[in-house]
Amino acid sequence: MSLLASDDRNADQVAYWNGPAGERWRARQRDQDTLLAPIAQLLLQQAAPAAGEAVLDIGCGCGSTTIELALRVTPGGRVVGVDISAPMLERARERAPAGLAVDFVQADATAYTFEAGATDLLFSRFGVMFFAEPRKSFANIRRGLRHGARLAFACWREPRRNPWLTLPLEEAYRHVPRLPPSDPEEPGPFAFADERRVRDILEGAGFARVGLEPVDLALDIGIGRGIESALETALGVGPTSRALEGQPPELQAAAADAILAALRRYQVGNVVALPGAIWIVTATNP
Repeated sequence: MSLLASDDRNADQVAYWNGPAGERWRARQRDQDTLLAPIAQLLLQQAAPAAGEAVLDIGCGCGSTTIELALRVTPGGRVVGVDISAPMLERARERAPAGLAVDFVQADATAYTFEAGATDLLFSRFGVMFFAEPRKSFANIRRGLRHGARLAFACWREPRRNPWLTLPLEEAYRHVPRLPPSDPEEPGPFAFADERRVRDILEGAGFARVGLEPVDLALDIGIGRGIESALETALGVGPTSRALEGQPPELQAAAADAILAALRRYQVGNVVALPGAIWIVTATNP
């Protein structure tokens, strides 16, 4: 692993996404893209990438949104996907069509030197909640934006509004120890849940016309394949996977049984839809 640039305060996240977590997300790329496709479409509609534009996709992961952005800015445009995870970027490069105007860069956006004033759109689907110093990170990214450039990203709202992630975790806690408590503002999926904090970060980094639109969703964690697939999703991503990691097999099995029973309450045929809630955040670079 060799990042082009990184900030020491993000070292834990660099290690995490280049370890088993990054490998899990790489292995689950197709399923995760299917699960999150409704959110990607909402965000792309809000961002409105246009032919000829230059775009940054921050926290691009396995490249689904980066590739879609590149298709939408053709002809004449270009997209750069930035992520810290080597396994996920490897998958992104494998998937990118030959000749598409897209590049993938392994770097920490807090420290990477972006080409000054070169970008029309800053985009991210759940890739910006993991910075140790988010105001510093966004200020650095903003140096790469032209005057009048747009920002559009999606982030999760409060845990209580996202049972698709929290319900499996609470069921797991019936059988395995709870994860150590964390500060709500620590890097993680819910670090941008608070509207006021997001505004303060972006305005402090120099952005203007900051807006947050709440969106409520029903996420089919079975992705159309039923209850067993839903269980795979519940066990494979997010805090539940961390809580179960390293636990004795019998406790993992008991937790899985409890999660399966809870998910059955949401099953309708092959659909297992649980509530989810996001912010779609927009801003401009003055």
